[in-house]
Amino acid sequence: MEGIISGLGGIVHSLLTVYTWIVIIGALLTWVRPDPYNPIVQIIYRLTEPAYRAVRRMMPTVFNGLDLAPIILIILLNILDVVLVNVINAVVLP
Repeated sequence: MEGIISGLGGIVHSLLTVYTWIVIIGALLTWVRPDPYNPIVQIIYRLTEPAYRAVRRMMPTVFNGLDLAPIILIILLNILDVVLVNVINAVVLP
């Protein structure tokens, strides 16, 4: 049972890491103005924009024309990752 819970924790950690990289790539794409009809750009936009909207609803993210939603989202994802790993370790190693 401990192995299953630990494995699920590893999967959750991996998914959060992949999503963090998607957010980073999406933020970098805003600097170069890629073709909006490119399927990869559309997928990245569809994966990141709902999370950006949620962050923008909670707090103002634009300061001096710079949108800080990706940075805030990356910080929140890292906090979530650490918390989940600690909770899973507490369950596996009582």
